[in-house]
Amino acid sequence: MTDGSRIEPAGHAESPVPTSDSAVAQQMSQAAKSSAIGRAAVAETPMAAFLAATGGWFGIIEALAPAMIFLGTFVVTENLLVSVIAPGILALAFIGMRVVRNEPVSSAAGGLFAMALSGFLALRSGQSEDFFLVGFWTNAAYLLAFLVSMLVRWPLVGVIAGFALGQSTQWRSQRRAFWSMQVITACWALLFALRLIVQLPLYLAGNTQGLGIARMLMGPPLFGVVVVFTVLFVRGVYRPEQTEPTASTGTDASTTEGATGSGDRPPASV
Repeated sequence: MTDGSRIEPAGHAESPVPTSDSAVAQQMSQAAKSSAIGRAAVAETPMAAFLAATGGWFGIIEALAPAMIFLGTFVVTENLLVSVIAPGILALAFIGMRVVRNEPVSSAAGGLFAMALSGFLALRSGQSEDFFLVGFWTNAAYLLAFLVSMLVRWPLVGVIAGFALGQSTQWRSQRRAFWSMQVITACWALLFALRLIVQLPLYLAGNTQGLGIARMLMGPPLFGVVVVFTVLFVRGVYRPEQTEPTASTGTDASTTEGATGSGDRPPASV
């Protein structure tokens, strides 16, 4: 005789339902691993890390060529319209090459949009240096984001590296790791600040040639170097891996807890 209730087979366990927190963590991890730092973190050599961060040799060419074509065309022709159209055609060619090679075109499409906006600003004002105006907005936005992340004690490099290396936010509970992430995030803020410090005077002076050269030198090459330095720095912070010591006989529980810390609760200083 049964009461109509369903009896589960012995040993049956319901599959865990992913929580919203775990889903967010997985998305953050995927985003971090696809970032420049995340791609470089899995590289075996500094050169491989540099190429991973910059998108390979094709990515470097794709990033540098538009500014080179604009600058070279303007120096030769002194025609702003032709100088704007030339890199636009090149950007379309890069998108076509990615389609043929069955590669994602999102980055190339983003570059085309930025180039179209840059060309529009230059043609509207009639000033060739305005072609580089969008870069100032971008660098200022990044500088602000990195500084704010440090002020709220969630340094961006720590967040990206933590999720990319499977550490999540555990680094915030370790004083050394936390302040190391603050320092390396400050280095990134310095990169964007230096771009503005060097390039803004050239823009205000109307020095298109100098501005274009500075933009190329301080673009992908310097970016890739900083990424490699960041990866080496972060690896040094996480090495050697800290393991919790086994509690010896007679050790007070509160002392052991204070030595090992808790991954879910940051110390008062953090």
